[in-house]
Amino acid sequence: MSDQDHRGRVLAVFAVLGAACLFGTTGIAQALGPTGTTPLGVGAARIVIGGCGLMAVLPLLGATRRGAISLWKTPWGVAAGLMTTMYQVCFFGALLQTGVALGTLVTIGTGPILGGLLSWLVLKDRPTLGWVVATAICLMGLVFLIGAGIEVSHISVLGFVLSFMASAGYALYTIGAKHMINSGHSSDEVMASAFGLGALISVPILLSQPLGWIGTPKGLAMVLWLGFAATTVAYVLFGRGLRHLSAGPVTTLVLAEPVIATVLSVVILGEHLLPIEWAGAALVLIGLALQGFVSTRRNPHASSSTQSIL
Repeated sequence: MSDQDHRGRVLAVFAVLGAACLFGTTGIAQALGPTGTTPLGVGAARIVIGGCGLMAVLPLLGATRRGAISLWKTPWGVAAGLMTTMYQVCFFGALLQTGVALGTLVTIGTGPILGGLLSWLVLKDRPTLGWVVATAICLMGLVFLIGAGIEVSHISVLGFVLSFMASAGYALYTIGAKHMINSGHSSDEVMASAFGLGALISVPILLSQPLGWIGTPKGLAMVLWLGFAATTVAYVLFGRGLRHLSAGPVTTLVLAEPVIATVLSVVILGEHLLPIEWAGAALVLIGLALQGFVSTRRNPHASSSTQSIL
């Protein structure tokens, strides 16, 4: 691996972690937001504003809106746009059915597994031992971190199905984006294409929800943060990470999101964690550190037999 490639992969790891940190602010932003919001309304507004933001900044990033829109004519471009909306709708539906803790655990926890398997099947990128170990550590930590908040009364089959569909949407979006980047498309255009199409699809959902809260100072601040920071900026970083890293490791690194969300809830909202939850957060961080180390060392052009043991 050349020094330039190594630097690129190190920066890619930090780009994905930066995106995960921004993703992790969504919960605290909603907690500090106004009353009268609905999960679907907030989610749809986030995609609409974030998609418009991504399209708006393309010229500043050296990309073109024409290039992004042209991807809507391709199967993967359409799939990525549909999956961004599917993730939001199914995830918020799952939270209503199962509660926040269980819905988040199933959706986020199965994401790296589906991402790794689909990356292997679709992109022929075999899982590595380092990825398997790092992901297993992160998922164990995730169970400790989030599992304590699960309410047995909220467990439902429909909730599990919606959580799995949300996870599948996220994984398929990531695989589709990686496929288009591998095919020579700009990562910025790929992100803008997916969320631009997702924004168009989300407009009817947004208009079906009560929107009076957007006109309040808290509501406007919340939706602008979720749209521009937690979507536009976050997915520019996410796309830069996908330039150099495989889809599986990227989905694992995004598991930094629940740790950031937990830390913010403790610092800003004054919530208290149980010892097992602190242990879970520590395990996730250990897994992330291992994944980051492995991701900067693996040669993406190595043979499949070599990749499978690194």
